[in-house]
Amino acid sequence: MQANLETLSGLERRLSVAVPLAEIEIEVQSRLKHIGRTAKMPGFRPGKVPFKVVQQQYGAQVRQEVLGATIEKSFGDAVREQNLRVAGYPKFDPATPADGAAEFQYSATFEVYPEIAVGDISGKSIECVALEVGDAEVDKTLEIMRKQRVTFDAADKAAENGDQLQISYVGTIDGTPFDGGKADNQYVVLGEGRLLPDFEKNLAGTKAGEKKSFELKFPDDYHGKDVAGKTARFDVTVSAVAVPKLPPVDAEFAKTLGVEDGDVAKMRAEVKANLEREVKLRLKAKIKDQVMQTLLDATPITTPKALIDMEVEALQKMARENMAARGMPVKDDMPMPAEIFQAQAERRVSLGLILGEVVRTNSLHATPEQVKAAVELQAQSYEQPQEVVKWFYSQPDRLRDIESVVLEENVVEWALRVAKAEDKAITFDELMGYNK
Repeated sequence: MQANLETLSGLERRLSVAVPLAEIEIEVQSRLKHIGRTAKMPGFRPGKVPFKVVQQQYGAQVRQEVLGATIEKSFGDAVREQNLRVAGYPKFDPATPADGAAEFQYSATFEVYPEIAVGDISGKSIECVALEVGDAEVDKTLEIMRKQRVTFDAADKAAENGDQLQISYVGTIDGTPFDGGKADNQYVVLGEGRLLPDFEKNLAGTKAGEKKSFELKFPDDYHGKDVAGKTARFDVTVSAVAVPKLPPVDAEFAKTLGVEDGDVAKMRAEVKANLEREVKLRLKAKIKDQVMQTLLDATPITTPKALIDMEVEALQKMARENMAARGMPVKDDMPMPAEIFQAQAERRVSLGLILGEVVRTNSLHATPEQVKAAVELQAQSYEQPQEVVKWFYSQPDRLRDIESVVLEENVVEWALRVAKAEDKAITFDELMGYNK
């Protein structure tokens, strides 16, 4: 076998390989003879089919199989000899041997993994955000839970923010109705932002039984392209106005949260414990995001296009699965433009390559003890934690996600030792995203 390597551009390589045809022919003949020992054909006893007949029947198929196996093996051997790390799948271009040729030739075009030099982060600052959960945070969480269980009582008053309205409306543009411009007995809570701000503004101050007409200009970037930038007239009828009624924090409320005896103190303790776990996870995630961005910013990298394309496909599949999980009808051939996922795919691939180099050069591999501890921690949230642990260890593939988490945690710890870690308090609203 002979192999010649060319650098096309950047990470792209082309490997030209030549294999003696005699070797291929020997393998073809060997396989045909093996088939002939057991071949069954009409008019012949098993194993007594003439070799020429076997060759006529199976020759083309066997030759294709041998060529495929030859390409796979010779490419693997050449890659190892050249010490190449192939990224993605190569594109093979076999050449048809000329009459009398002594060699079978093909070329393989592919990308290689980049050489990565992790940037120096010793001078970078990473904020170690911290937050202690106290009564104020528990009260805020309970208030949110109360709002999630709000009911509405009919009231004879002018509508204001927080009130629920039952409305029917018809919208027209130049006197002509348009798609999506009509609704009957729709419920809307003022201030929730489910309707356009100008639409809600015109509903403020209305009462049950009132009719109101007004004009509204749709934003130029409105998702409905047929009406974007146009002015519509809406005729609205308000059927009812209702005021919000939040449940009191009492025994009945506690029971709705799973505290069977209705003990409010026990409920608060459980809310606090759950909140502490959530806060801890969010704090870790914020610190991890900073570490990952710091590594990305410090490490210039050329990312193999083949890996990005594979990641885009994985993200497209994930998006379809998420849509299906929400009950949305999704087809396998549903258009999902690759450019939507391009930036995310590039970031994920780049980060994966950088993290791999950080782990390798700093010996940050996940130890069995770390993986076991992470599995047991995750199992604690289930009623039968030991069964969950057994489930993970019954199939080693199930541990891959856990190992990935441990690796990332090891990288974060390493980064906080190397970079300048600065303690910083964070507000509860900021951490939970309530002030957005």
